[in-house]
This record gives sequence, C-alpha cells and structure tokens, in this order.
Amino acid sequence: MPRKPARHRLLRCPPLTFSPFGRSMAVVASINKGRHKVPSSMLRTKDTPSSSGNGYHHVEDKNEQSDSSDGEGFEGVVQADFAFFDPKPGDFHGVKVLLQTYLGNKQWDLSGFVDLILGQPTVGTVVKIENDEDDAVYSVITALNLGRYQDSKCMIELKGYLLKVCQEKDVLAKLRSFMGEYARDVGLVVSQRVVNLPPQLLPPLYDALFDEVSWATEDEPTKELQNSFRIKFYLIISKIYKHKSVDQIKGPSQSEDDAIIYIKPEDEIFYKLSSWSFSFPFPAQQVTTNELKNYQLTGLVMAVEARKVSAFRKQLHLLIDEE
Repeated sequence: MPRKPARHRLLRCPPLTFSPFGRSMAVVASINKGRHKVPSSMLRTKDTPSSSGNGYHHVEDKNEQSDSSDGEGFEGVVQADFAFFDPKPGDFHGVKVLLQTYLGNKQWDLSGFVDLILGQPTVGTVVKIENDEDDAVYSVITALNLGRYQDSKCMIELKGYLLKVCQEKDVLAKLRSFMGEYARDVGLVVSQRVVNLPPQLLPPLYDALFDEVSWATEDEPTKELQNSFRIKFYLIISKIYKHKSVDQIKGPSQSEDDAIIYIKPEDEIFYKLSSWSFSFPFPAQQVTTNELKNYQLTGLVMAVEARKVSAFRKQLHLLIDEE
C-alpha cells in the first residue's frame, strides 16, 4: 500500500486565545522569540498524511501578533503548503539542529542518534517547506525501538542519562525494566519541531507515525524488523515549564493551568494517559521574559501503553480542532 498518498486539504488556522492551551502557546512563543522558526512570510511546509490518507496540506493561517519590544504587529493571512517526507541522509544537519537540546546541555552522541532516525525511513517523518531551496527541516517525528538499538553508543548514553536524572525510587525500577528486560517492547517517541509550526499539523503527524508503526509490523522485510515495531509501551522525553513553588503549594491556591506550562500541547494528553512519569530540573537557564520569571525549565519523561494510542489520537484531534 502507498505509505504517503498525496491529497490536498484546506486547513484554516484561527488565532489561539483565551484557553489554557492558547495561553501556553502564546507564552512559549514569546520565550522562544528569535530562535529557529518558520518565516511568517512563507509558511510552506511539508506535512505527513494522516490515517485518512491526507498528503500535502494547504494551511491558511490568520494571525494577530504583537511584538512587545517595538509595539508593531502583523495582521493578515499566511498561506502554507506543508509536505511530509521520509527521513533521508541529506536531512542530517536539519534534524540535528532540531535535536540539539533534546537532552538539555548534555554532551552525548547526538550525531549517532540522528543517524538512527535517518536510517529508519519506513517509520518517521520530516516536515519541510515545499520547494524550499534550503531544504530546511522544521519538524521530525519517529519511534525507535529501545531493544533494536540497545548496543548503539547514543542509546546507551541516553539510557544512562535517564537513569541518572530519575530521582523517584518507585519509578526508577520501572525505568530500569524499560531499559533492560522489556526494551524490545518499548518505542522511544522522538518529536521535535520549530516553535511556531502550526498546531493543526500535529494530528496528521502523529496519525502518520502510529499508522506507519502498525504497517511496519507487516511490511518490514524480515520477521525481526517486523517484531521491533510490535510496541507495547511508548517512552516520551519532553520539556515543560514548572512553577518553582509548585511542589510546596498545597490546596487550591495555585491552579493547575498556572503550575505547568506545556511547551507541546500533546504532552498534556500523553501525561494524562501515562502509566508512570517523572520530572527533573534542567540546569538553570537565563529567562528573559517576565512571564517565566517564576518558572523552571523541567524535563518530563512519560510511559504510555500502546493500547492507549487510539485515545491519544482522538484527544489530540479534539484539542486542536476545538482551538
């Protein structure tokens, strides 16, 4: 069956306002101002097909943005054609840039990790601007079986890092089992993107990922490779902004919306569906926005049963469609 059938669909992207999700997106966007972003003047990106067979997506994004530094704003319609591509070796630099802070400031075999992603083209997607001369990568998503790649230097270093930062004893035993005896049942979901990639692309991106995992159990050329995609658990490594006093506050004095800012909207869904999770502080980083002066950049690791993927997909569609 064709892995990425091409079809056109018009997506309208209304402004994100008022809701907790919208507020979080606005705060995160202000934090990351000046970082690697999609140019507002040309939002042509390549987007993956969903389970319904979508291919190229034409996005019409109506934005109202204000720059607090100079008072000037942009108001208008930004059109974007996003296209999804299978990862290929030529994407090395673009993917590496997106993953530069995947484990914070840890020095590890990131190049080897990128090679694993690009060496698995049947499961995984990179998002690009269609017909972009620079061939820049604006998003990458994949799932890597921990057992299949357990002897890779990068995976050994990643596992060691997680075991070191996990300070919750009851969770540590479960994490060790994921890294050891149950490694062949665990898929590491890697999802990194530029900060202002339209959230409307998230449902088809995740639909494509989990569809490809399912297809790979039948389409891969060997039984061993097919079995590597019979995933029972997914492990997600991400980041959130956590209020510095959240662990000391008891009672209703601080709302949950204010206690945690999810940088990626899908992480809140993963967290609610997770079997277990743990968080850990990243080294102190200078915060330049007033909104974040009381927040700490925090790592978040979550384990989600594969049988809950359908619920995740449904909730992600509802979240993005409602916004």
